[in-house]
Parts: sequence; C-alpha cells; structure tokens
Amino acid sequence: MGKQGDYKVRIPLPLISTPSSSDGHQGGRSAMTCLYRCGNACFHEVPNTSGNEYVGDVIASALSRRSLMRTAAVVTVAAAAGATVAAAPQAHAATATAPTTSYKPSSKAARGLRYTPVAPNTTDAVTVPDGYAQNVVIRWGEPILRGAPAFDPERQTAAAQAGQFGYNNDFLALLPLGHGRQLLVANHEYTDEVLMFRGYDPANPTREQVEVAWAAHGLSAVVVEEDRKSGKLSAVPRHPLNRRVTATTEFRLTGPAAGSDLLKTSADPTGTKVLGTLNNCSGGTTPWGTTLHGEENFNQYFANSSRATDKRYGIGTGASERKWERFDKRFDVAQEPNEVHRFGYVVEFDPYDPTSTPRKHTALGRFKHEAATVRLTSDGRPVVYSGDDERFDYFYKFVSSKRMKKGASRAVREHNLSLLDEGTLYVAKLTGDSPAIEIDGTGKLPADGEFDGSGEWIPLATATSDGAVSHVEGMTAEEVFVFTRLAGDKAGATKMDRPEDIQPNPVSGKVYVALTNNTNRGVGSNAPADEANPRNANKHGHILELTERWNRPESKRFAWSLFLVAGDPADPATYFAGFPKDRVSPISCPDNVAFDPYGNLWISTDGNQLGSHDGLFGVATKGDRRGELKQFLTMPTGAETCGPVIQDRRVLVAVQHPGEITGATVENPASTWPDGPGKIVRPAVVAVWRKDGADIGV
Repeated sequence: MGKQGDYKVRIPLPLISTPSSSDGHQGGRSAMTCLYRCGNACFHEVPNTSGNEYVGDVIASALSRRSLMRTAAVVTVAAAAGATVAAAPQAHAATATAPTTSYKPSSKAARGLRYTPVAPNTTDAVTVPDGYAQNVVIRWGEPILRGAPAFDPERQTAAAQAGQFGYNNDFLALLPLGHGRQLLVANHEYTDEVLMFRGYDPANPTREQVEVAWAAHGLSAVVVEEDRKSGKLSAVPRHPLNRRVTATTEFRLTGPAAGSDLLKTSADPTGTKVLGTLNNCSGGTTPWGTTLHGEENFNQYFANSSRATDKRYGIGTGASERKWERFDKRFDVAQEPNEVHRFGYVVEFDPYDPTSTPRKHTALGRFKHEAATVRLTSDGRPVVYSGDDERFDYFYKFVSSKRMKKGASRAVREHNLSLLDEGTLYVAKLTGDSPAIEIDGTGKLPADGEFDGSGEWIPLATATSDGAVSHVEGMTAEEVFVFTRLAGDKAGATKMDRPEDIQPNPVSGKVYVALTNNTNRGVGSNAPADEANPRNANKHGHILELTERWNRPESKRFAWSLFLVAGDPADPATYFAGFPKDRVSPISCPDNVAFDPYGNLWISTDGNQLGSHDGLFGVATKGDRRGELKQFLTMPTGAETCGPVIQDRRVLVAVQHPGEITGATVENPASTWPDGPGKIVRPAVVAVWRKDGADIGV
C-alpha cells in the first residue's frame, strides 16, 4: 500500500487479461457450466417476449414522486435509527478514475472490512487475506448419516450417495445449537456427471448414474463443531440431526395452488405431494428457525414440451441433457404434462425436526427462484423477497397476512410453518427519474449524477384461508401462482438483468438486489438499456439498493438507486456508490449477497468476466467509506463462489463446481482442488477465520 497523509491508499489491483473464447461462452463461465447448471439458458431465445415498457418510458412526474418518497424514507430511517443517516459521498464523474486529492475519509476501513484485499488471480486454490486461515469443513460424498459408507468415487451407488453430503453445494445456513456446535444446512444445486463418473457417456447414462445424480441433488443438514484452539470447523458425522433430502424425497405442496388441477399427476391425483426438489440455488433463513430454498433452473430436467406456457419457462421440446426421462416418466412432459408445474417454488425445510416433511410454498409464486429472504413487519408478519434468475425477468416480494408466534411448542411451530401460505404476492415496477435520452447504454451517468428513481409493488394475487383472488386480468389465482412469469408480464413489471439474490440489510433495512449480467440487453430486438439496467450488452452486472417507503417492508412503494455498477474500475461505465474507483477491487457478475454484523454487504460472484477467478467481496454501505469494495477471497479453477455466511469470527463459503472447465473429465481434470493431484475434484464447504482468533475485519 502507498500512503497519503494518514490514509492508506490502496494501489489499484492488477487485472488479468480475459481469455479468448472459442466456444461462444463469455469470459469466466465455461460451456460446461452453461450446460449442466442452467441448460444453456443464454443460448436459447429469451423467454420473456412481452412488450412491457422499460424504465426509460415512464418518467412523467417521477421527480416529484421520487423527492417525496426519498424524503420520507430518509427521515423515517433516521428516526428509527435514532441518529442522522450519513450521506453518501458525491457521485463520481463519468471518468476512468475519480479524483482523490480532496477525498478525506476516516483513517480506517469500515469496521468488519479491515483486511488486506486479495489480488485477482487464477490460482487453483481458495486464496484468503494475510493473517487468515482456512479449512475444508465437508466435501461431496462424505458420509453424514448412520450406515453411509466412506466415499469411493469408483464404486459410487445411489444408496451410498443418499447418506452422504450432496454435490455442488450452493446456499449455506448456520443455525445455533450451543456448546460450540451449529447446524449447517446446504443446497445441492445440480450435478456435473462428467466430473463424477469415470467414462461417463452423456448420450447414454446408466440407471445407476442417474439415480446417484438424483441422490446428489437436494439438501443436506449436518452438525458442525468448532475447535476453539485453531478456529477449524468440522462436520459431526452420524449426528441425529443430520439429514439428506434428495430428488426422490416426499414434499408437501401448500398454499393456494395446492390441490389445483394444474398440479395433479397420475402418481399424485391430489396435487399435494411431489417427489424431490431440483436445482436449489440460494435461499434464506427465517426468524422462526427454518430455512428457505429457491428452486431455480428446474426447466432443464424436463423433456418433450409442446405448450406455450412452458416456452415462457424455457422447457425444451426435445430430450433433456441428462436423459432422466428415460428412467422416470415424470420428467417427460409429453407423458406427465403437470409434473413440471410442481417445481420452481420456494421450499421450506425444518432442520431441527429430522422427521418433518419439507414444503413447497405455492403462494410465493413459480419461477426460477434464486433465493428467498425474510424481513418482519413491525407487527410480526414475514415479507419474503425473491429474484427470478433469467434475462429480462422480474423480482418479487410476498407479504404474509399472518403474524409469527414466539415459542417452541409443536402448535407454535406448526403455525409458523403456515406463515408463507396466506398473503399477497407482488412484482416490482421501476421508474427512472432521468430523461431517456440521457440513458445511452454506455453506463454514463445521467445529469443528476445517479441512476435512481422510484418504484411500486404491483399485486398479482392474494391468498387467504378461504381461497385466493387474482389481481391480474384474464388469469385465475391458481394460474397466477403456477404461471407467475405470465402474470408479471401482464402486470407490466420491469425487465431486469438477471435478478438473483435479494437481501434486506438487518442494520439499515435497505434491500439489495444482485443483478448478475445480461449480454442480451439492447442487442437486436431485445429491450434497450434503461436507468435501472443502464448498460447494453451488460456482461458485468450491478447491484440495486432499494428503500421501502417509510422503511416498512410491507410498503407498496419504494425508492431505488444503483449502489454498484460492476466491472473494471478503470472503465468509465463502473460506479461504486461514489467511492474513488482507484481504491476498490475489480468485481464482475455479482450473484449471492449477505451481510456481516455491521451492515456491510458481502458479494459472491459467478462467471467473472475480468479474467480472474470468482471471489467474495466486502463493501461498506454507509459512512464516508460507503462503496469501498475489497476482495476477501478467490476460488479454485472453474469454481463459483456460493453460500456466503458472515459471522463475527468466521466466514463460510461454498466452493461450487471446481474444475468445471470445458473438456474436463474425471480422467482429464482441470482442477486438483481440494485434495491434490490424483484425487477426484470435489465441491466443498470452506471456513475462514483470523489466525489470532479475533473477529473478522476488525
């Protein structure tokens, strides 16, 4: 670091040249990732062909509305906090490097972010800051249930995998148990068969391989304990609370669409039971002690669709990539047309009750849920935010009509498990406050120095104990909850650049939306740039900061601004909440977000377009360091950063799909992480802590 007065000036971190791509896949994401994780979604036609107006079309009276809402929101937040809300620094001019000579921040980084940033790199390892240590908590295939055998990749069976930690861990939650133990819950999003099975033939998978993959999907619950001397976190095998949920576990369908004719199949004529959960990406925890899990790219598992509604969800007309329909007709839409309607929901899981039946909440809508995060209203009603991870799709919230009860009795727990079955589902519509002519698709800031505006939550349907009511003309309530994307189209929701994780800040109440990227923005006949999505061919993504009116999560109006526009800080199109850009780490493709105890935002990336491996970043959201972004760690070759959990003394990340590089196989691996040469590459969970035992970043 250099030094300027009493403030340490960070030397701009080096960028790594982006490798050229010969397979048509951009930047850091390999063809294998596109194939197995989302079924090559970016190479298909954009599912959303609706003619919804874009943000730049709706600016009439926006300035007066924005001023009113922002004043009210700021005053309310300040009053709630009992202190003056710190103003952000002035927005930077649209230049490559913001001036630094007059900038006088405090002498230290924000509390929680006082670590030396990791430089961008392509090392086949998890790289952490100086003074920090790490360990692998648990790997794919490690036995967690009684009777499960040790992992043997050459003799893997479905029965063994059903008792072992699943594949491609994504969302993570740590729940309290006491006595140095916590309960780890992990999503297992999808499987990379070519990295799991020696000699795998994608055109002709065996039944055993398919059934192993079914067992490797789903969720894991496993007790973990801390070594107080070293800080190491380790799994406790065969604990009574350990559990596996797979693609064949029974689930309950609950809420307004449960029992609908749209959800009935030959195996389940009641429309209330479904086997398994698929493509669980991110999720959330609830104040009543359960976890939520978003079913995302479920479309890729189903074959032989011919319906227009399925096109809106990206269901293919031919065979699926994994060929599961050969072994179970429920994955063949031609034979079981409603089975696909039973996926794409938010799953609720009770990790403290290993006998409980997980639930799929139809009231939260059906789409490619990236996550589901909860904030309570002042009277104890949960509000759930969720993004639909697709180019030009929307983000939503659900406001429950029922209040959470406190206590641990079975009756209280059962009541709280029903909170997400009654209430109103909304979709977001954003309005920019700048003239459309000032949004030219380059990312250049408009004249007022910010990308910002106002917004409204449009009601789609309301579920009650007596039934459900649609607020969308031409659709029944059941249709709204099952074909939610179509309802969003009709309601005129704002098309966004892949809205993924959405998290309310527990300190300020502001809501942050990760928009990963959208290289189709403004290309051909696709929707052009607008103030909420200001770059055409947007390959780096951005983060939206949303303030609910009066800071009440149940509000129907909000103010918004772009908190961060990602990419190379030397690019004039980037923005870091007004913080000088020569003092931040480069970041690309924000995906999952989390918060530390101080209200700093932590961002994990997926598909870095700057030539470095993906990583985890911390950024201050308030004070004179607002917008200062620092890289905390990087991933091994081919891996995506997932599931960040930020505690006082520990950071947990899921290292997903290491070695997922085009052409890689078991015989020809692209990564040797985590166990070194000669060992099969394995997704895993990693814990990071300070060597001196102190809190993270202080």
